[in-house]
Amino acid sequence: MKLAARVAQVTPSLTLAISAKAKAMKAEGIDVCRFTAGEPDFDTPSHIKEAAQRALEEGKTKYGPAAGEPQLREAVAQKLQRKNHLNYEAENVIVTNGGKHSLFNLMQALLDPGDEVIIPAPYWLSYPEMVKLAGGKSVMVATAAERDYKITPAQLRERITPQTKLLILNSPSNPTGAVYTPEEIRALAEVVVEKDLLVVSDEIYENILYDGAQHLSIGAVSSEVFERTIVSNGFAKSFAMTGWRVGYIAAPVELIKAMTAIQSHSTSNVCTFAQYGAIAALEGSFDCVEEMRQAFAQRRQVMLERLNAIPGVSCPQPNGAFYLFVDISKTGLASLDFCNALLDTQQVAAIPGIAFGADNCVRLSYATDLTSIEKGMERLEKFVMQYGN
Repeated sequence: MKLAARVAQVTPSLTLAISAKAKAMKAEGIDVCRFTAGEPDFDTPSHIKEAAQRALEEGKTKYGPAAGEPQLREAVAQKLQRKNHLNYEAENVIVTNGGKHSLFNLMQALLDPGDEVIIPAPYWLSYPEMVKLAGGKSVMVATAAERDYKITPAQLRERITPQTKLLILNSPSNPTGAVYTPEEIRALAEVVVEKDLLVVSDEIYENILYDGAQHLSIGAVSSEVFERTIVSNGFAKSFAMTGWRVGYIAAPVELIKAMTAIQSHSTSNVCTFAQYGAIAALEGSFDCVEEMRQAFAQRRQVMLERLNAIPGVSCPQPNGAFYLFVDISKTGLASLDFCNALLDTQQVAAIPGIAFGADNCVRLSYATDLTSIEKGMERLEKFVMQYGN
């Protein structure tokens, strides 16, 4: 069978591959400390589950509008106005099958072959694959640990060409946990307006912040940058709803209509009763979000303290999300070799940094319990010490 050429261009997800290997070992009864998961280990809050159950009982199990349930689109718009100071209406919103799907639809609707997309590196591993599948070209801009892995206005400006169509901005960041300050966001916004770029702001981790860090959506900086802004978000990370597959994008109406047309021929509507759970998430109390954030903050502190005590590895202190991006270059191992050996010899699962464009690093998720963190860091220290540190 001859497959489409585009399939050969796509790199399978290393995140899922390592996670699958760790799960298989755990199923065999092996005590594995898993730091791979990009999802909260908490259950979905009860009021959200109850809303979905009510929707089931009320017969909300039929096809719905491709762009999403009107009540959810309105709730998203109200949230964006109230919390993010973004002047979107319901017609500016499309509900998608998770945040990932929102970005996939965006690339399909926006990019022509040869269009360039600027992606700060390290990056979430699916960004360049989505660009590739749409026929676009990813332009990677390397960032440094010394600057908390954040792109500067000068770096952005110098990589813009006549083919540049879009900037992807992810704050708080996966995999680094970096959070752009309001001042940094405003400085990048100046370049976006000056060069007449579009920017998609991936804000899936916006509620997971530490140490007084502030999230400013770039579209809120000015009316000029708002016109050029697309906001991607969802319910997976903040509300422990990863398996529900409900996300959204807010954008100019013309783009929303184009994405809706694409979605109407691919997935049609998002699961109807799941959308009613998402409505409850936005309209209910955010106390559950804060409780999870506080737990993540404690776990981050414990993992950071243990990591900083290990000679030969280091990482900047993250101010958001639930990841540490650890520099392993002093071990002399490439990231995939490091992760495979760590899993095989110490039963600790981590994600190789090569998946995120940084082969000298690995990603550790602290979206797991404190006991596993303590145990796993002991094993990590034992492993790293084998390499002369």
